[in-house]
Amino acid sequence: MSDIIENTNENPTFEDFKNENGLTYWWASDLMKMLGYPNMKSFQKVLDRATKAFVSLNIPHYDNILANQREIDGQTKQDFKLTRFACYLTVMNGDPKKVEVAEAQSYFAQQTRKFELYIGDHSEIDRLLIREELTEGNKSLSSTAKSAGVVNYANFQNAGYLGMYNMKSWQLEKRRGVKRGKLMDNMGRTELAANLFRLTQTEERIKNKKIRGQVNLEQTHFQVGKEVRNIIRQNVGKLPENLPQEKQLPEVKKELKKGYRKMKSEDSKKKK
Repeated sequence: MSDIIENTNENPTFEDFKNENGLTYWWASDLMKMLGYPNMKSFQKVLDRATKAFVSLNIPHYDNILANQREIDGQTKQDFKLTRFACYLTVMNGDPKKVEVAEAQSYFAQQTRKFELYIGDHSEIDRLLIREELTEGNKSLSSTAKSAGVVNYANFQNAGYLGMYNMKSWQLEKRRGVKRGKLMDNMGRTELAANLFRLTQTEERIKNKKIRGQVNLEQTHFQVGKEVRNIIRQNVGKLPENLPQEKQLPEVKKELKKGYRKMKSEDSKKKK
């Protein structure tokens, strides 16, 4: 991978795999090999995460990840045309444990400076995706809790915060100096994932143990929150309320959108 992206020993670079035919694009199958994935089936998960990132940014993914048939070794196979920004999101959503992915992420981190895209590492993209999952998780838990007898969802929700943070949501907002309803915008990847775990495990416990009634449901949410609190303390060495806060997610989105526009403009200029 390092030979491909760094152009050592006169080997082809990432730019050399570029195609131009009314659209500047890279084949997903080529990028797949660069990143060390054995086949399109395993790589599809990475493309799916990139697609979710596009949805989160409200950027049309169909304009950036285009399904297309391609002839490879005499066989017609499913492939995808990826724009430069799609390649960037795909690389940032790859498995960083893979040497090829880690090298590609480092390469893109350097290259994106000229596009004024200063996203530190893949964790920022992870934060966006987990935040989206939290939105869906809250909706799902709300529906399950309502069916099980919750009539005051605010109290039910705060029971989870009390268990996890030892304080209600509004108290945590005050402690962190954030606006009402904006708690999760500054949370880091670990804290967001922990809250997602709290929601999903509460829902599972409600369903599996057939818990019913406002008081019992609040107690269940509180207990799961307390268990998550202990997990964080044991694994991270900090209490949830003391976890470091990071760049606001709306700012991350704004920066990514700006980078997308600049990449799109850059490739449009090169075609002229």
